[in-house]
Amino acid sequence: MANFEKIDNIRDIRRNLGMNQVDFWSKLGVTQSGGSRYESGRNMPKPVRELLRLVHIEKVDLSKINSDDLAVASMLKEQNPELYEQLLVDSRTKKS
Repeated sequence: MANFEKIDNIRDIRRNLGMNQVDFWSKLGVTQSGGSRYESGRNMPKPVRELLRLVHIEKVDLSKINSDDLAVASMLKEQNPELYEQLLVDSRTKKS
């Protein structure tokens, strides 16, 4: 999924994760009532949509990310793309 694309079926995503609205939306800093409006079709701001993608679709734990890690990943990707790709494949295999 490309960044900032419209996310369809938000309610289905939440239900498939087995989460209630309070738990699902609070991870994004959104109130239950705000989340309910998004699930009912109200336009979701791009930053909220991107957080939803990262947290609930990509399963990124935002509390474990820091700027140093992102800088190292960026340098590795630029300076040694083959190793970066292999590590990416290995990490995805490990998640499965």
